[in-house]
Amino acid sequence: MNLIDRAKNILFSPKTEWEKIQGETIPHVKMLTTYLLWLALIPAVAAFIGWGVIGHKVLFVRVAGFGLGIRYALMQFVSVIGGAYLTALAFYLVAPHFGAKKDFDKAFQLAAYCYTAVCAGGVFYIMWSLSFLAGIAGLYGLYILWLGVKPMLEVPEEKVTNYFIVALLCMVVISIVLGAILGAVTGVGTTLV
Repeated sequence: MNLIDRAKNILFSPKTEWEKIQGETIPHVKMLTTYLLWLALIPAVAAFIGWGVIGHKVLFVRVAGFGLGIRYALMQFVSVIGGAYLTALAFYLVAPHFGAKKDFDKAFQLAAYCYTAVCAGGVFYIMWSLSFLAGIAGLYGLYILWLGVKPMLEVPEEKVTNYFIVALLCMVVISIVLGAILGAVTGVGTTLV
């Protein structure tokens, strides 16, 4: 699996890429080390540059600093990795209720590939005024999820919509809780998707 090609294909032709991914068996640890960790660096580095170097102005005062950049970078990195694992766990746990395949590795693949849009959009954390675009990129990740639910977890056609809605609600709860925890630990506001 070539990281750049896979990320590009999952972003620009997700439907055909899910067909290729469906037949792959990748353990979640390998998926983490060969794909997600590298993509998680995009929002982390961008957040470091945005908050640690460039900063932004609040009432004509520039807010930036190395420590602030490190905290935001750490928060972004942990939110992607932790969010993907918690999301995969949610996908895995709700799967039997919808007649879907209960396979954590496949659930993690689904979560990790959905986070591709979040990570790619994380480049916008470089400029505080553009950071909202990272959230919009995250919405595209939901479309990727929608297309991937059936091939990855073999959700029956009549239950795809219900599974997607439950998965979406789980992702929202995970994002809010993880954001609150990381915000409290790092002492910075939440910028999670």
